[in-house]
Amino acid sequence: MLDSFLVRAALAGLGVALAAAPLGCFVVWRRMAYFGDATAHASILGVALALSFNMSVFAGVLVVALVMATTVSTLSGRGYAMDTLLGVMAHSAIAFGLVAVSFLDGVRIDLMAYLFGDILAVGRMDLAVIWGGALLVLALVGWRWQQLLTATISPDLAYASRIDPKREQLFLTIALAIVVAVAIKVVGVLLIAALLIIPAAAARPLAQTPERMAAIAALIGAISALGGLQLAYNFDTPTGPTIVCVAAVLFVLTSMFSLRRS
Repeated sequence: MLDSFLVRAALAGLGVALAAAPLGCFVVWRRMAYFGDATAHASILGVALALSFNMSVFAGVLVVALVMATTVSTLSGRGYAMDTLLGVMAHSAIAFGLVAVSFLDGVRIDLMAYLFGDILAVGRMDLAVIWGGALLVLALVGWRWQQLLTATISPDLAYASRIDPKREQLFLTIALAIVVAVAIKVVGVLLIAALLIIPAAAARPLAQTPERMAAIAALIGAISALGGLQLAYNFDTPTGPTIVCVAAVLFVLTSMFSLRRS
């Protein structure tokens, strides 16, 4: 069954959608959209480092994404606003990454595949990495779900419940870095944040509880991945951007539904 590139692509899209859904809800609730975008942009430096040291692209992207996210979390509130730090580090990282790629001699690199994804080129090993990362993120978020919710609602309430908001922020940061690392093959560096934010935002008007919102976001993400893959195959369009376009259309539809209901 895995011999078909379309089956592998569909499974890869589903894996990323399931991992991004609950995490995307926290990104929306905490208003961390730019944080996710900045972490994703920094991952191009991880690609360059991985190719330079002949190591796994997943490992290189994961390391850089973790360093980026933890550095911003540590430095925020120490003289610089969060958006300033994110802007400086994200754009610096992607610039250094693009410059580093130009110095790689003897290495052929399809930069467009890393910027916009190449889901149709997903192999069996890529599939194992994507689903391994997705299951790890789901396990991590499921384990810390209640603590993350409490810290998101109110840091003061979290302290009163003997929950450290900074520790929960660290868990969220680790999960975000893993999603960025596994999603780079599916939608690319420039569109990872969209796959995090849009399904969660589309699910918000349809849900009454946090758990239901995460479940609906996962469903919307899965529909976007499979629908985008089918449309890209039928109309010969770039797969990653097509997946995001389907998610955006679903967001518009749920927003219209919410407005009509109110």
